[in-house]
Amino acid sequence: MDRDAQKFHVKVLSTPEANVLFLSGELDLSTAEQFRSVVEPLAGQRTVPLKLNLRELTYIDSTGIGVFVSVLKKRQPEEASFAVQEVPAKIRRLLDMTGLSRHLTIEGGGL
Repeated sequence: MDRDAQKFHVKVLSTPEANVLFLSGELDLSTAEQFRSVVEPLAGQRTVPLKLNLRELTYIDSTGIGVFVSVLKKRQPEEASFAVQEVPAKIRRLLDMTGLSRHLTIEGGGL
């Protein structure tokens, strides 16, 4: 398999309406810190909605799920908006199996 296709990337689009993170590749133990370093400062901006676009995410393991949970816990007490967008079917199944989908706003389209 092409190693470049497996690499993890985060692209941030910040507007007054929302901070949108476009995730691509594999979010796992080896890339979770990279993701955490980008998402946590934005998660702290509770007045700006936070959205994760997962259209290009090909894989997520328990470490990546843990980062999602961390962000959710940071934003939930103040009812700060947090959503995932364009979730691929295999990622959606994992979110459903872990019960995380019950706590997330899941949007079909992009921003």
